[in-house]
Amino acid sequence: MHMMNTTMSATMAALPTDEERKAVRRAVNYRRIVIFLRIALAVAVLAAWEMGVRIGWIDPFFFSQPSAIWDQLVAWLTEGTAQGPLGQELLVTMEETVLGFLIGSVLGIFCGIALGRNKLAADVFSIYIKVANAIPRVVLGSIFIIMFGLGMGSKVALAVVMVFFVVFGNAFQGVREADRNLIANAYILGASKRQVTFAVVFPSALSWILASLHVSFGFALVGAVVGEFLGSRHGIGLLISTAQGTFNAAGVFAAMIVLAVVALAAEYLLTALENKLLKWKPAQFIEHGM
Repeated sequence: MHMMNTTMSATMAALPTDEERKAVRRAVNYRRIVIFLRIALAVAVLAAWEMGVRIGWIDPFFFSQPSAIWDQLVAWLTEGTAQGPLGQELLVTMEETVLGFLIGSVLGIFCGIALGRNKLAADVFSIYIKVANAIPRVVLGSIFIIMFGLGMGSKVALAVVMVFFVVFGNAFQGVREADRNLIANAYILGASKRQVTFAVVFPSALSWILASLHVSFGFALVGAVVGEFLGSRHGIGLLISTAQGTFNAAGVFAAMIVLAVVALAAEYLLTALENKLLKWKPAQFIEHGM
């Protein structure tokens, strides 16, 4: 009987309270309102844009119109582009982006943690990192095309550079923000420097690193597209360059939409990864309307 009462008490304690259920409902309702307002805003902007073109307030030669952009997307999907099928062009850009993102992220994390844990190395290399970060990326893109040609290598190199400095800065700062008392306690308990780095410092910097990944994927995509725009044989950047050369505003906007969809999909995947890696953090319900 005592064990049954204990089990029932534990089960009742695990059940959500009325306040918790109300907080969940408020969070769900707020999320629905946000989604509705986002869709409504997009519809309103597109409708105003289309109407502005039809009544002559907006020149479609320079700004195109939503219906023309949609027709361009349908034509690319059904008939392909001048360079080949749209899927093939997108695949080239995505391959360059993902490779640049992965290489740049790994290098940024490694260098950020290494320099964050070594004051002498940080002081020596900091000036060179600042100089390299100050160089305009477009100039580097031109240099990479000269070095690696019009193939994938030049686009990946530019994407790596775009990603590296973002991830490096956050990883370095995350290491510097690690709890010094926690590190000192780990050393007192007999942990080696390597154990402290991987068991204390890296988990502490993980939030900083994951936050940088959200931004850095967009930078990798920008690097790949800019590299293709400067010189390439395939890719979404070449589509934009070709559309610009023929004064096809609808083609430019259509390519931008394709890139936006890719960026949103990547953001969703990175958010899911972040939630999985940081699932130890307690869930927070935000009170709205206060």
